[in-house]
Amino acid sequence: MKRIFTFCMAITMTLGSFAQTDSTVAPAKAPQDDTIRIGGMVIIRKAGSKDREIIHDREYRMRNRRVEKPTNLSTNWWIVDIGFSNYTDNSNYVNSAFDGFTASGITKDDLVARAGKSRNVNLWFFMQKLNIAKHVLNLKYGMGLELNNYHFENDKLLFSKNPTLISEGSTSFKKVKLAVDYLTVPIMLNINFTPNRKNGFGISGGVSAGYMYSARFKTKVDGDKNKVRSDFDLERFKLSYIGELSLGPVKLYGSYAMNNMWDKSLDMTPYTLGFRFSNF
Repeated sequence: MKRIFTFCMAITMTLGSFAQTDSTVAPAKAPQDDTIRIGGMVIIRKAGSKDREIIHDREYRMRNRRVEKPTNLSTNWWIVDIGFSNYTDNSNYVNSAFDGFTASGITKDDLVARAGKSRNVNLWFFMQKLNIAKHVLNLKYGMGLELNNYHFENDKLLFSKNPTLISEGSTSFKKVKLAVDYLTVPIMLNINFTPNRKNGFGISGGVSAGYMYSARFKTKVDGDKNKVRSDFDLERFKLSYIGELSLGPVKLYGSYAMNNMWDKSLDMTPYTLGFRFSNF
């Protein structure tokens, strides 16, 4: 009887142990690292991690990079151009003297602009870029101010008003310049060769229309400045061919007028060239 009781207890304990361990359920596997071999480089992604990798025993945090899609219409505010102003002179000074616009003895050499000092500064209130085809072909337009300063080689040059007369005085000035400012609207077709890059490569070409709102002649000698404000019979409207070249972060601009900058007598065609500080 005692043996039977002992045998029953052994069976009961064995069945209890089987009840505690379900042999039909496989034990959970521990998470494993993912390993990728590229040539001589081994990349290991830690188990349970989405953005941490180990490359040659060094840790790097890898973030998801999202390429932002360019918008169909983008705006750039307050663009600045810094460059040089000059003009091609095809004037007939015999006729301009006959008209009384230039004094006798004034020649083409007297109105040569100093290339290093004649500057162009443009301040564009805004420029917009409108997508036309896959952000490769775009329309660019805006509005701003064109400021041109023409410094002359002849340091005795004088501009008088009512009527306009360009002559030569007896005093040598430290500074002799003519400033001409326009309110301008440019419009260009733009080809962007790298539409998914912020500072890509592209080219633009078009035309601009400007209205002269201010002109002045300024001289300076021994700290004394003299300024004469007048339109000096300059042409009020200026139409120009314009262009822009984007070379990554470096942007170049240029313009060449379609018409004479003077309303009468002289024949000069202005042009500009310089650097543009813009986001697109």
